[in-house]
Amino acid sequence: MNTAEFSGVIFVSSVLAGLLGALTGLGGGVVIVPLLTLLFHVDIRYAIGASLVSVIATSSGAAAAYVREGYSNIRIGMFLEIATTLGAIFGAYLTARVSTHAIGIVFGLVLLYSAAASLKKKHTLSGTSRTGMLAERLRLKGSFPGMDGPEEYVAQRVPAGFGLMFTAGTLSGLLGIGSGAVKVLAMDQAMGLPFKVSTTTSNFMIGVTAAASAGIYLSRGYISPGLAMPVMLGVLAGSLTGAKLLVHANVRTLRMVFALVIVALGIEMIVNSITGRL
Repeated sequence: MNTAEFSGVIFVSSVLAGLLGALTGLGGGVVIVPLLTLLFHVDIRYAIGASLVSVIATSSGAAAAYVREGYSNIRIGMFLEIATTLGAIFGAYLTARVSTHAIGIVFGLVLLYSAAASLKKKHTLSGTSRTGMLAERLRLKGSFPGMDGPEEYVAQRVPAGFGLMFTAGTLSGLLGIGSGAVKVLAMDQAMGLPFKVSTTTSNFMIGVTAAASAGIYLSRGYISPGLAMPVMLGVLAGSLTGAKLLVHANVRTLRMVFALVIVALGIEMIVNSITGRL
């Protein structure tokens, strides 16, 4: 396979990854990294570098559409970006000190946990709590277009969500996945936000998180332009298409796609890391 053919295959694969990333809030990187390492045998650190560039493109492409449609909550996103950015810098710092096998195993475990948590029935929060008062004080609330008109919501358990966002940022810097899976779970499960608001706000946030760690990868030489370019263009094309489809997508279907894809990838990453093929 020559360079042109390789770039073409990478581009097509990245389109599919970007489509899935936009529909689920994963950001595409959660598919790109296993794809490059397992199928194309790219060194995982270069795969992470290319993934981070694509995550920035995904956020730029899909987030604008989601904001225009009224799904993304910019105020909540900007507040939580404080935690994710700090975590991303810490995660990128750890990259040079952790083996590729360990990174692959951590990646797989994160995916499996994300799949299990995404299928749990979200419990309803009742009563007024301290965290509810904090959300009111910070105005972490909003509305999104529902079937019968605008639906109101208020963020719950803000400290728990903020802590999970730091973890999400650390995983982003370490694994290059944009950590959309953890972000969606933090907003959907911990903070009680509607699933579509969680996925769209995640897409809004992941670009800033990825940019914080991409600079460190670039300084270490882990971003290859020849690899990052087709990945970025493909993911961007897929994310724009996914943004249009999300408005009409069924939430239950999104959760099932979310879980099935990352379970398969998680198992594959763990097996290949343990057997030394990664």
